[in-house]
Amino acid sequence: MKFVKRNLTLACAGVLALAACGGGDSGSGSMDKLGDGEGAVNLVAWAGYVEDGSTDPAVDWVTGFEAETGCQVNVKIGNTSDEMVELMQSGEYDAVSASGDATLRLIAGGDVAPVNTDLIPNYADVFDDLKNKLWNSKDGVAYGVPHGRGANVLVYNTEAGAAPDSITDMFESDSPYAGKISVYDSPIYIADAAIYLMATQPDLGITNPYALDQKQFDAAIAALESQKSIVSQYWALYTDQQASLEAGSVTLGTSWQVIVNLATANGAKIAATKTKEGATGWSDTWMISSKAKHPNCAYMWLNHIISPQANAAVAEWFGEAPSNSKSCELTADKNHCTTYHAGETDYWSDVWYWTTPTAECLDGREVECVPYTEWVNAWNKLRA
Repeated sequence: MKFVKRNLTLACAGVLALAACGGGDSGSGSMDKLGDGEGAVNLVAWAGYVEDGSTDPAVDWVTGFEAETGCQVNVKIGNTSDEMVELMQSGEYDAVSASGDATLRLIAGGDVAPVNTDLIPNYADVFDDLKNKLWNSKDGVAYGVPHGRGANVLVYNTEAGAAPDSITDMFESDSPYAGKISVYDSPIYIADAAIYLMATQPDLGITNPYALDQKQFDAAIAALESQKSIVSQYWALYTDQQASLEAGSVTLGTSWQVIVNLATANGAKIAATKTKEGATGWSDTWMISSKAKHPNCAYMWLNHIISPQANAAVAEWFGEAPSNSKSCELTADKNHCTTYHAGETDYWSDVWYWTTPTAECLDGREVECVPYTEWVNAWNKLRA
């Protein structure tokens, strides 16, 4: 689907609408009760998160929502977190499926509002280890609802040699995959270099890959500069890496499970694993704009997308662990939640979910850390 602007008679608009439409507390910026739907909800989402049957007639968790609520769903696909932040800053959208490298930027910029989880009944069934985390809350206040989660896996060509299990194969110059390595093209990938350094240079004292002081940050950039000589692809669009995996032009890379699934379905000789040193990952959060023109419909959408049925459908379609603990009973593949480690707390213990780096060190140290703006500058220079 493509986002369509509609000329609607708006019942409410702007930040004050949260109070006017729902009787919310204007001090907190969140609603205390729902009003009637406004007839539409405008979303920014990752591809595959908002499906109405147009991609595959059997894949549809939008049509029923529209019929039940009267909220017409319009969606704009965001290809990167940076693009999603820019779109939300425009004030044209009601809600966004933000990854952790965008959420704190949206909170700090005042672009999203706190959510009243009491108005989202399905929130009660979300896995506890996804609630009130650094990337989806601030000072104990929720700023959204968890959509799902996944580790950034290591994908490899099964015909290229022994199955790798270490992040070092992505960075060492003598990697057997040198020259055919695929890297995610984003400043947040600097965290992957930090995980590599946590394993290979423990004297640097890195304890959180998103909390890097200047010395640690410089070491991560140096590792990435060295890595460039063995990289053949930097990908931002998932379809680009998928095509390379299918063609065999890359034989090792940082990937998402959905890419692995799609490429495998098209015959790619690949498999994927989580590296033994741990991995970066993502837990996306549905957040509501502080300027939402359709706040009631936005709340209805948040409750719907984490309902057992819809969350099971999107998790299975996209290739991720659902956030709702009751979804595992409803997946068509009864092994889905086992495959994606949905309720395995130990599996996620060494997954470092994308989190926006801030000058205030996220690991609690009383030193200055390198903020995300500098991550962006350094990455752009690296890729120039």
